[in-house]
Amino acid sequence: MFRSRSLKKSLALIAALSVAACSSDDDDNSAEGTAVDNTPADSSDSQNSSQISSKMSFFVTSAGPGAGGNLGGLAGADAHCGNLADAVGVTGKTWRAYLSTTGADGINASERIGEGPWLNANGVEVAQSVEDLLSGSNNITRETAITESASIIGGVGDTPNRHDILTGTELNGLASTDLTIDTTCFNWTSSSTGSALVGHHDRMGGGANPTSWSTAHPSLGCSQSDLIASAGDGLFYCFATN
Repeated sequence: MFRSRSLKKSLALIAALSVAACSSDDDDNSAEGTAVDNTPADSSDSQNSSQISSKMSFFVTSAGPGAGGNLGGLAGADAHCGNLADAVGVTGKTWRAYLSTTGADGINASERIGEGPWLNANGVEVAQSVEDLLSGSNNITRETAITESASIIGGVGDTPNRHDILTGTELNGLASTDLTIDTTCFNWTSSSTGSALVGHHDRMGGGANPTSWSTAHPSLGCSQSDLIASAGDGLFYCFATN
């Protein structure tokens, strides 16, 4: 019991320090910061749709479902990926969210997204394979980790900063094996208690691994307001398996 309480306190402290570091980075870059239009694409956005590469097989969601870390489980998150891709005219693909789950039937994010290569909405390759994706040579940056409508997501120095991307996944692409703490918002069903591992799509900020696109630090909590407070918005990565 005491160990569990200690770990929970440590997790909260790490999250709080990460938020402070991200806020500090935003303040330091405010003179250079730019306002980013984060308006989600919809099916009526024909101009954006006509410019989206039909080869798109990777994007960051322009918006989450809106319930914080409750994504409706993996199935709900996958469906959200598919709906966003369909809305910009990229159809006929099987989409998987880069999310892990824990427990007896836990699933590893890196094992559910296919083999690659993966291209963004502009047709730019972000990784050739899972091995490349998990290496230091992948091409995930603020400029390439764009939404399904080819919009840039605000990061450090931007207003708003939404660079915390939900993954629930360790650096090696696998789910956490430490079951004494929550790293997946209770397998993507909680919009209140719990926490989730997040990455930084812009490869900047605070946390134990600030330059990691997948595993920078834990979130403050699982509510939408908690995710926003730690420079996120309930966004996640989507990969096509075919």
